[in-house]
Amino acid sequence: MENLNIKWHTIPIEKVAEHLKVDIQNGLSDEDVKKRLDQYGKNLITTKKQQSSLVRFLLQFHQPLIYILLAATLITILLGEYTDASVIFAVVLINSFIGYYQETKALKAIDALSKSMSTTATVIRNGKQSDIDSVGLVPGDLVVLRAGNKIPADLRLITVKDMQVDESALTGESVATEKNTRPADESTMIGDRQNMGFAATIVTYGSAKGTVVTTGDHTEVGKINTSIATASELDTPLTLKIKKFSHMLLWVILVFALLILGIAYLRGESLADAFMVAVALMVGAIPEGLPAAVTIMLAIGVGKMAKRKAIIRKLVAVETLGSTDIICSDKTGTLTENQMTVQKIMAGGELFDVTGMGYKPQGKVLFKGEKVLLNEKPALLSMLRGGVLCNNSRIIEREGRWKAEGDPTEAALISVAEKAGIQKDYIDRYFPRLDEIPFQSEYQYMATLHKADKDIVFLKGSLEAVLASSDFMMNEQGEVNPIEKSAIQKCAEEMATEGLRVLAFAMKEYDFSKKELNHGDVAKGMVFTGLQGMIDPPREEAIKAVELCQQASIQIKMITGDNALTAANIATHLGIKGKMENGKLKALTGLELKRFSESELQEIADEVSVFARVSPDQKLRLVKSMQANGKVVAMTGDGVNDGPALKQANIGIAMGISGTEVAIDAADMVLTDDNFASIEAAVEEGRGVLDNLTKFIVWTLPTNLGEALVILASISLATQLPLAPVQILWINMTTAICLGLMLAFEPKEPGIMDRPPIPSGKPLLTFPVIMRTLLVGTLIMLTSFLLFRFELAKGASLAQAQTVTTTVFIVLEAFYLFNCRSLRRSIKEIGWFSNKWVYYGVFAMLILQLLFIHAPFMNALFHSAPIGLHSWLRILAAGLGLFIIVYIEKTIRKQMTGTEEF
Repeated sequence: MENLNIKWHTIPIEKVAEHLKVDIQNGLSDEDVKKRLDQYGKNLITTKKQQSSLVRFLLQFHQPLIYILLAATLITILLGEYTDASVIFAVVLINSFIGYYQETKALKAIDALSKSMSTTATVIRNGKQSDIDSVGLVPGDLVVLRAGNKIPADLRLITVKDMQVDESALTGESVATEKNTRPADESTMIGDRQNMGFAATIVTYGSAKGTVVTTGDHTEVGKINTSIATASELDTPLTLKIKKFSHMLLWVILVFALLILGIAYLRGESLADAFMVAVALMVGAIPEGLPAAVTIMLAIGVGKMAKRKAIIRKLVAVETLGSTDIICSDKTGTLTENQMTVQKIMAGGELFDVTGMGYKPQGKVLFKGEKVLLNEKPALLSMLRGGVLCNNSRIIEREGRWKAEGDPTEAALISVAEKAGIQKDYIDRYFPRLDEIPFQSEYQYMATLHKADKDIVFLKGSLEAVLASSDFMMNEQGEVNPIEKSAIQKCAEEMATEGLRVLAFAMKEYDFSKKELNHGDVAKGMVFTGLQGMIDPPREEAIKAVELCQQASIQIKMITGDNALTAANIATHLGIKGKMENGKLKALTGLELKRFSESELQEIADEVSVFARVSPDQKLRLVKSMQANGKVVAMTGDGVNDGPALKQANIGIAMGISGTEVAIDAADMVLTDDNFASIEAAVEEGRGVLDNLTKFIVWTLPTNLGEALVILASISLATQLPLAPVQILWINMTTAICLGLMLAFEPKEPGIMDRPPIPSGKPLLTFPVIMRTLLVGTLIMLTSFLLFRFELAKGASLAQAQTVTTTVFIVLEAFYLFNCRSLRRSIKEIGWFSNKWVYYGVFAMLILQLLFIHAPFMNALFHSAPIGLHSWLRILAAGLGLFIIVYIEKTIRKQMTGTEEF
């Protein structure tokens, strides 16, 4: 395994062969392959063993409050109360099934990585070329690569012919990487190692031969697999709060249960009766309906988000979105169009602006704000014509969206020409192509020869290459003059400082007797026609979305594979806020990040908003640093390289169109349109869902407190139990579904994106929540206990009195539900009928309660009995009284504190 620590990109080809003990002409022998296969193993990603379905189901019972209910079930069985035991255990099973159903399938990211490396490879062994399953590759194997091949392992390239590789899945870089064989510096980042071929990337152009240096888990994509496997799964803010609340409630219930048993023992009461009282307390204090209601409310949120182009893979992601402090976003295709667009032109010494975004050929070429007429601008006409003719791509419209077939840069040249009035199909017929010099990395240009009155050659490429070939330049009248290279270079530099990618153009009229084109024909005497500056522009809707997020105190961080200058300029156009340096938005590169310690990186991650040329492990470090600052982090990604960071983030967001299988499987949410604006929309929906969950918790906790207090009151006063355990379960489960769940349909409140995220450290039981719970819980306890005693005093049976108590709880909860429809505004402000589902829920609860009271089978199951009209009137009056008291409390609190915040 000594080869694993070698920096292969730094070593000359001959040293590579020496280290790997391979003949770079004939490759390895069969004997060498067998030995190395034994030594290094197969070229496979190690898969992680997942939990079985049974284990995942049993883990649903591994919760403190479920333990209490299971204990209550066991006690009631021992006491011979089999009906009560069955009902309690049924509630446990329902919650467990719902939890199991909503639990996400085990991550498939590592399996996807294995699939991404499973392919065939063309190798040279024993001096012969053959195709083999890439699983059998070993270090030292010679691999032949051609356009369209997926690279099967990490290779050090030993011969290259004009090869370009799409490494976006690994590096995030949107432009294909040109490859060569020259050694690089040790500090060179992965995306800049031009002498390496990496597993799971795609050859888009040219050919090469390379020798395998690492396989399986030791490849760069294999290291990402390890990162995904070790990235920790984080609890969401709400689940953490509920977990802490559950542990606290567990100890409170146990203490009170022991206290009840102690009191009963001292009074000489029946131990069996004391145990039933303890069971009633256990059942009453636990909000059994909370897990089911939370799950269903999150599922409703999932449906709302799907309508806004965000598919949720993990239910808890809905709630996490509402608490998000930071969104780390890729640039290409998410914040930008992922469609190169020409924005500035220099032709004949004049500067032109171009309107319109993306490949869609709608827009104008402007000179000093006015639309250009091409017949008045011969230099511009010549340059745009050259951009279309010296071109092997095309743009097409599919399903209402314009797409490039071929190189994105060439597609941009066609689009801008069509905006100016030059049609590619027409001009191709008018100037038929005779010959071509394809783009080659060593020359940095492409040239084409076309038939006309005089044969014309068009040249496009890098500024350096085109200027080297040009001796003349065309002025604004179309006249040919000696070239002024310094003025051209200055213009190009100004374009580059705006983050534009600059292409240069030239042409020459000449009679070619052979009708063939070679490099010597374009080496000199060319007439420079101009420059085109292009960029992958920001999405218009992303600019608005960034503004809304920052208005909501959510930080936006751009993490991209592009260069720092381009990234900073795009971030500035988007309006992203961050640390400034020399009047410009500061951008840090992956190379600079290497120098920071963990504590320094925490500070940097908080201040800086743009990170460029970062590696997968650096993305992971950045996410962890932000989380170490106590932030809830959302991370977007589409490539294999994004997998670890997506899994580590509190919420991982994958791109549905451009995303790799690895990214999608590691994510919590998938955007169907790859648009940052959809993230903002999902955050808005998440905040709405989180608001409604908070309303549900504020609504349900007083019920459990009231049930516990009424049991304690009966013990203290040595009276009969006002509620049986099964009646408590009836109250908790039916009201949670029929009443509390209706809060999920509350519309988002105005200004939801004007307030900061809820701090992740904010406890579930804040002071206002505690005070409201004590007030309402006490009122429910007093009302129910007094009416229970009143019914008994009037001669009602125990079953009738307990039925009245049960109905008191349900009716008071229904009235209190209207108080909880908004925690910030009164019922008048939000409108009595803005949520019709509340009325449907109250009606459904009324029907169920009438069945509970009057249906014989319900009477047998829940120990209930019919009650009279006067009992109903007293109960309804109590419900109205509770509503008025809470309404007054909300008004007083708002006047005293200036807010209704919880």
